[in-house]
Amino acid sequence: MSYLRFDKTLMTNLEESLPKEVLRSNRSGAYSCSTIVDCNTRKYHGLLVVPVPELDDENHVLLSSLDETVIQHGAEFNLGLHKYQGDNYSPRGHKYIREYDCQQVPTTIYRVGGVVLKKEQVFQHYENRLIIRYTLVEAHSATTLRLQPFLAFRSVREYTHENARASRDYQAVSNGIKTCMYPGYPELYMQLNKKNEFIFKPDWYRGVEYPKEQERGYASNEDLYVPGYFEFTIKKGESVVFAAGLSEIKTSQLKQIADFEVNIRTPRDNFYHCLVNSAHQFYNHREGENYVLAGYPWFKCRARDMFISLPGLTLTNGEVEQYELCMQTAEKGIRNFMKGQPIGVRIYEMEHPDVLLWAVWCIQQYGKIVSSVQCAEKYGTLLHDIMEYILADGHPNLKVHENGLVYANGRDRAITWMNSSVNGRPIVPRSGYIVEFNALWYNALKYYAKMCEESGKVAKAEELERKAELAGESFKSVFLNEYGYLLDYVDGNMMDWSVRPNMIFTVAFDYSPLDAKQKKGVLDICTKELLTPKGLRSLSPKSGGYNPMYVGPQVQRDYAYHQGTAWPWLAGFYMEACLRVYKNSRVSFIERQLVGYEEELFYHCIGTIPELFDGNPPFHGRGAISFAMNVAEIMRVVKLLEKYNMQ
Repeated sequence: MSYLRFDKTLMTNLEESLPKEVLRSNRSGAYSCSTIVDCNTRKYHGLLVVPVPELDDENHVLLSSLDETVIQHGAEFNLGLHKYQGDNYSPRGHKYIREYDCQQVPTTIYRVGGVVLKKEQVFQHYENRLIIRYTLVEAHSATTLRLQPFLAFRSVREYTHENARASRDYQAVSNGIKTCMYPGYPELYMQLNKKNEFIFKPDWYRGVEYPKEQERGYASNEDLYVPGYFEFTIKKGESVVFAAGLSEIKTSQLKQIADFEVNIRTPRDNFYHCLVNSAHQFYNHREGENYVLAGYPWFKCRARDMFISLPGLTLTNGEVEQYELCMQTAEKGIRNFMKGQPIGVRIYEMEHPDVLLWAVWCIQQYGKIVSSVQCAEKYGTLLHDIMEYILADGHPNLKVHENGLVYANGRDRAITWMNSSVNGRPIVPRSGYIVEFNALWYNALKYYAKMCEESGKVAKAEELERKAELAGESFKSVFLNEYGYLLDYVDGNMMDWSVRPNMIFTVAFDYSPLDAKQKKGVLDICTKELLTPKGLRSLSPKSGGYNPMYVGPQVQRDYAYHQGTAWPWLAGFYMEACLRVYKNSRVSFIERQLVGYEEELFYHCIGTIPELFDGNPPFHGRGAISFAMNVAEIMRVVKLLEKYNMQ
């Protein structure tokens, strides 16, 4: 039996099937995303969603959906499904679904009387093109298939509505048509590998509704334009391929392309392979540069997310070249930032004060997994320049104080990963001596000293060791309290006693200013107050302001975002810390923890891990449907666990 398979009972129950989403992407940032019953529930959903750089920096939904209709003896059976206002679903084609399988590629089996139709969907790796292969598995009489495209031609952040400006023009191309609704957009080519008849029957389908947007407190309905439909006969055993893309293709190649795209997919036949498959979806190649997208469907490449997730997404899977390509792009952005120049690459939030410290950690992982010598050759100069830039107080908002700690001002603007704001003001105004900034700083000083020593710079290494010793002593005096855990931040007389997960990095990193007893104390507090089956809570239930349910309108969700919600990527560092402190005695405990993340592959967006979870049972997945840091850190723990199991 397939790993990611859902039967008729689940598929025909919309309460069970509609919350399950499926994502396919390519390296350009384009994607195809919907629910497993092909009913769009978000404005971000669509069969062909692509960047249109000529317009803006957003993705755009061109082909929203495609309704299939099976015709036999003059009777029509529409396999599509759309939600309309008033909780009305039409045409309710999900009742014909007998099975859904996503092990190799998303595959739906429909049964309509004596007809069994298989639909397989793939997104072409290096082209902005969706490919759907239809195979008539069973049929006892002549069968016709009709394909009806629903077009949007709008940004993922907007809606389209019936209007007179939308062009109805189209042109015939090989076995299909090309059309474009508005100036500035690319033409959409829809073609088949079989001769067909396109019936021009333009109409607007009004009031299509997206319940996920309703839940989030946003406008939630739009109108979609249908130019007509394609119709063709199909015989038992025959496969017909449909393609929707931004360029014309030789239709004689479609079968070969479909076969190739299906065969090169990493089978999602177990937990780890699902994570690998998901990891590949974050790789983004644009204009000769390589990035890691922070998540789908709305995130771009964010500097902090990129450096945290890059080792887990690439190095743990042996994809060293991909790591190096992304770091090559990142280095350009880092150097431009340190020179005070425009970043020059599509990496956002490079100015945040902890980003360069995470870049050092990211380089450190390369040295551990690949080799220290190779790391020094490739990234030694970059490491040196970053550290000297910080030591010289070059960063506009990260200053090294006389006590050896780094200080950053976050009172008026969110500067940490806890970045939710309302009316431009941070909800959690973490400022001053911030605990994970200084854990990163101590780790960076020690690692830089080690690299200097290995390269023969003994005097420099000794100087850095002295700085690290000073920072370490100050760290303990500033952050360590009498209850055995670490303050979250300290700014003058302001000390945040909230129990938050940011202290876990001090235990997880290779270099820590804490001794064994102190590490155990921090870890135990995290276990008792923050650990859930889906990650570490962003705030303890015992701390003031605990708000664990990420639901409701935007402002309500913003107040909950870092006030008790659970984050899997933090659990990655927590599990690493467990293994550091308790070693092999915690292996079975970590294995049990990973079960919670494997279960999630069958909910929310199947085969991947969402952005965050409610901090209270039943720990519902929330936010972005696929999140790079979460996937990366769970992958890193899986590989780390393998090493302990081999000992």
